[in-house]
Amino acid sequence: MARSPTKTEVAPAANIAPLRLIARTASAYPGFMALAGLALLTTAAATLAIPAGFRLIIDRGFSAGTNPDEIGRWFRYLLLIVGVLAIGTACRYYFVSVLGERVVADIRRAVQANLLRLSPGFFEENSPQEIASRMTADTAQIELVVGATISIALRNLIMVIGGTGYLLWLAPELTAILVVAVPLVMLPLAWFGRRVRAVSRESQDRVADIGAQVAEVLGAMKIVQGFNQEAREAARFADAVERSFDTARRRILLRAVMTGCAIAVIFGSITALMWRGALQVAEGTLSGGTIAAFVLTGVLVAGAFGALTEVYGDLLRGAGAAERLNELLQEVPAVAAPSRPQALPAASRGSIAFQNVTFRYPTRPETAAVHGFDLAVEPGETVALVGPSGAGKSTIFQLAERFYDPQVGTVRVDGVPLVQADPQEVRRRIALVPQEGVLFAASARDNLRYGRWDADEADIWQAAEAANAAGFLRDLPQGLDTYLGEGGARLSGGQRQRLAIARALLRDAPILLLDEATSALDAESERLVQDALEHLMQGRTTLVIAHRLATVRAADRIVVMDGGRIVEQGTHAQLTAAGGLYARLAALQFDERTVA
Repeated sequence: MARSPTKTEVAPAANIAPLRLIARTASAYPGFMALAGLALLTTAAATLAIPAGFRLIIDRGFSAGTNPDEIGRWFRYLLLIVGVLAIGTACRYYFVSVLGERVVADIRRAVQANLLRLSPGFFEENSPQEIASRMTADTAQIELVVGATISIALRNLIMVIGGTGYLLWLAPELTAILVVAVPLVMLPLAWFGRRVRAVSRESQDRVADIGAQVAEVLGAMKIVQGFNQEAREAARFADAVERSFDTARRRILLRAVMTGCAIAVIFGSITALMWRGALQVAEGTLSGGTIAAFVLTGVLVAGAFGALTEVYGDLLRGAGAAERLNELLQEVPAVAAPSRPQALPAASRGSIAFQNVTFRYPTRPETAAVHGFDLAVEPGETVALVGPSGAGKSTIFQLAERFYDPQVGTVRVDGVPLVQADPQEVRRRIALVPQEGVLFAASARDNLRYGRWDADEADIWQAAEAANAAGFLRDLPQGLDTYLGEGGARLSGGQRQRLAIARALLRDAPILLLDEATSALDAESERLVQDALEHLMQGRTTLVIAHRLATVRAADRIVVMDGGRIVEQGTHAQLTAAGGLYARLAALQFDERTVA
């Protein structure tokens, strides 16, 4: 079985140019940026001042003999530097971290706001799980970049430049040796580092294999046990664990060799420099404090240089994350309100008309979901759409709510072409009950108020009564305030559907779209809800998609669809007598002699 890609992997970008998104977002907070920059400069300068403090202690404090006042003077100076470093580091951490959190929060809000504008077609072509990964893994990477990586990079850059200048001032000859030695030290370490990172990524992949395999097997435990495949799955899991162990052992070996080489090369170089410096001290050309300051500063510069090579990879990963989030920010909705939308009539009549409509889904452009579709639904009329699966019934609902625009033809609501209207105004006149009741991880009250957020308690209970949902809602532990769980998991399928119907009832819209709204109900609840819906449909324009034909026999008109076209229209009696597709579908579902 193929390995599923891990959701937390963030691929690096080719360069750091996409970090402009972070810079633009952060530029809205110049005060935080200035304070963070000031703290950054202070801590870098204080770090470089520590070797200078040791130089003064050795050359001036100890040279004064055993005078404790003179020695204490320079140690107090060093303590002052340490205090400045401590306060500056705390301030730098606070301002940089808060700025990072603020940037991530603003990017998340901007991305989510743009996602809410996009039409459903975008989410057909782009996996919601992958988008969710961008909102978590990618923003976490940006938080790391702003809150740590950029700060570390700038601080080390300052230390490399400032430290090198200080070294040149202290001992030009030793600095020349150091400038030659640092690349010789860092190049092999950088090579080892790349190898370790590559093996680390492979190790993460192997761990991801284990996680994916555990999730897959545990999610299908009944199948595994039902087909007696426990031994095979245990062996397959053992293989995955051993592959992970082998990769981890290679990573550990490389890391051990790299650490040993680093210690040998770095401390060997420092020892060689100290040897050369000691000879200069013996010759009288360097002071003891100078060589001490030189060694300490050299270590700081070498460490800063090494850190710069490390953080560049983090910057590239942050740039990759910013690039993917910027793609979501720049996405333009395929369905949007025109610059000057035509207003719908203030008093809605509830009419819907489809005129020669042809539509192809963006993901299936080679096949027309509906073709040459003509249908006019009068105000207050109930029209049932029936036909085999794939006939185009659900597409009619999608076009009515303007989730998509047809490539050919016009859809009108209350006489106004939808492409000329504001989609939000159109949708305010429509209430939808989907085939499967979609609920949110919230309270029952909030799920009902999704139909009309300003509904009061009396309106909520009235809608619940009409949908035959009041009984089980009162029995919930906290009534309407009961948390329903992810997707309404604490309710049965029938209860979720009745709650969705109550939500549509609460919306009290002039147009009602029912997508087999009673499909998930038991026989008794179906009868009660069907009675409530028939009462609700009076005076409203209703489009009903029905697979069970017994639920639409009383419709004013039944439209039979096949292959995206209307093949028959009429009442139940007329279509049954005609002996066409509807009659054949009806014969499959019930004995016509008993229902005619």
